[in-house]
Amino acid sequence: MQAWAHLDPEPVLARARELDAVPPAARSALHGIPLGVKDIFDTYDMPTAYGSPIYIGHRPLADAASVAIARWRGALVFGKLVTTEFAAWPPGPTTNPHDATRTPGGSSSGPAAAVAAGMVPVAFATQTTGSIARPASFCGIVGYKPTHGMLPCAGVKAISETFDTVGVMTRTVEDAAFVVASLSGRALALPEQLPPPRLGICLTHEWGAAAPETVGLFDALPEVLARAGVRPVALMPPPSFAGLAEAQSRVWTFEIARCLADEYRRFPDLIREPLRSMLEEGTAMPLRDYEDSRSLVRKCQAELPRVFREVDVLVTPAAPGEAPELATTGDPIFNRAWSALGTPVVSVPAGTGPSELPLGVQIVGMPQQDARTLAGAAWVEAALDVHQDPGV
Repeated sequence: MQAWAHLDPEPVLARARELDAVPPAARSALHGIPLGVKDIFDTYDMPTAYGSPIYIGHRPLADAASVAIARWRGALVFGKLVTTEFAAWPPGPTTNPHDATRTPGGSSSGPAAAVAAGMVPVAFATQTTGSIARPASFCGIVGYKPTHGMLPCAGVKAISETFDTVGVMTRTVEDAAFVVASLSGRALALPEQLPPPRLGICLTHEWGAAAPETVGLFDALPEVLARAGVRPVALMPPPSFAGLAEAQSRVWTFEIARCLADEYRRFPDLIREPLRSMLEEGTAMPLRDYEDSRSLVRKCQAELPRVFREVDVLVTPAAPGEAPELATTGDPIFNRAWSALGTPVVSVPAGTGPSELPLGVQIVGMPQQDARTLAGAAWVEAALDVHQDPGV
């Protein structure tokens, strides 16, 4: 499966012994919880290569802020997990734990596979386009991308100052809420009794990319959720949202060329395709195209209150379908708009497709309403678990 970019058991065991010696009264919220870290987060005591041959053997002097906070809260950092090159392309060596011929997704391939295989209960990941929600869907786990900026990006290799977001992968929504609450200080804990949310099923303007298994899933979903106690409403975003996926792509292409300007200038032969072509495109992109795309994103952000006026959260596809073959990390088409808008997103498992591989749905909320989004995701998670139909 090759989920790990770096794993050295001896330092982990030594640190575990130190944590065992801490008196119970002095233990923090994440005390002793094993944590995997995507290899674009700096770590002072482990190499950080960003998935690139340029940085083989690179040793940062400090932890990324999120890693440092996790250590302060008592987490036990197990090691570094595989990422695609600079959290973009091409794929790394990791395979899907459900089928070694399929991708685990990307760019958070190692985190998704390690959590799905039970190697660690939680892993740090990042999402710029679809790198948390899509791998979580492909691997049958929970992926939580908080509101943009909730967790610090300092010390994480930047590829888009506008969209880069730190999040987590776990086995349950409750675990995701607990970990991010512990790291951020936000009140995200789930209530003991989950109130039925106001759900909107949103096929999005990208629905034409849905595979037959996702079409079947969403055909059955209204009745499945109704039997659990909530009859969802059908919603479509405003027409302007139809341009968000393309706008997100243009903004990211422009910004990654700036973020990796030094690597592209000094080590072009060590940057592989298709990332090299993306950097060429971003370097040549007119500033006007970038600014127009940013303007569309801001316009759509201003329209979000109208989208959520009658619902608490949206249920949307997390990926086109089952995980594709290893040559690709899958299409992020259903994730781009929400990454552009900075909304909280929680991907939860939603059964399996025709190859018995996982499917997922994406729960989307309003920015800064992460507690409501997590509660809605936990309710959907429970509904799909209790009321699962064959093929759903």
